[in-house]
Amino acid sequence: MPNNTDLNNLLETAIIAAVEAGNKIMYFYESGFETDLKADQSPLTSADLAAHRIIADRLASTGLPLLSEEGADIDFETRRHWPAWWLVDPLDGTKEFINHNGEFTVNIALMIDNAPVAGVIYLPVKSLLYFAVPGMGSFRLKVIEPLPSSTVLAELTAVSQKLPLHSETQKVRVLASRSHGNAETDDFINKLQLKHPGLSLQNAGSSYKFCLVAEGSATHYPRFGPTMEWDIAAGVAILQHAGGQIFNWPESDTPVFNKPELLNPWFVALGKGVKL
Repeated sequence: MPNNTDLNNLLETAIIAAVEAGNKIMYFYESGFETDLKADQSPLTSADLAAHRIIADRLASTGLPLLSEEGADIDFETRRHWPAWWLVDPLDGTKEFINHNGEFTVNIALMIDNAPVAGVIYLPVKSLLYFAVPGMGSFRLKVIEPLPSSTVLAELTAVSQKLPLHSETQKVRVLASRSHGNAETDDFINKLQLKHPGLSLQNAGSSYKFCLVAEGSATHYPRFGPTMEWDIAAGVAILQHAGGQIFNWPESDTPVFNKPELLNPWFVALGKGVKL
């Protein structure tokens, strides 16, 4: 584990990279972009590729290897020996980006011993920055001005809101994926509603759902469909440092990262103090 100074320096670099990538994404969002299809028929835009390049260039200065959705062809035998590395989704929620609903994010997680120990999520349309600092917690910041390249973590935390934002008990609010709903998720929500008749449901896209649970704006986030490790790593770090938890469903064990196959099992994320 890097010492606190090294961790802070790494996180500062990741924050700058995420915001820079987010600003580039907004350029495409407002001026137009090209769309292609990957081998699995998922969309890939010029914004995804531009954000990947910005993040890769910024994080190269840290000397740590990087596994990104747009650079995922690194064999397991190579990456399984990495003690510390970056796990990145340059544009999470490409469908939300294409549909212009604003719910897309930039995800950067610092992985140590194959666990997300720190994370950054940036929501460009709202200029909202979420980040998790080991030993300090998770934070939310409205980015008003461009971040300087000499950004200091202590200064950011001083002007940020610590998560969760709501300390009082919240009504049960469940988040469901805007683009990936299914019968299993509906069944989970229906059973939860029997226990909590006042339950409300909100649809949202991308890793923003983790941020909403971490800040206390939602209580439950079930995901019973395919996700990849880069989709959730930064969100897991932010959720856990805010006192929340995530577990695989229905096994109830903790998600494992840097697997030979990068596909995640189904999972449920819960806010601080929330029980099923």
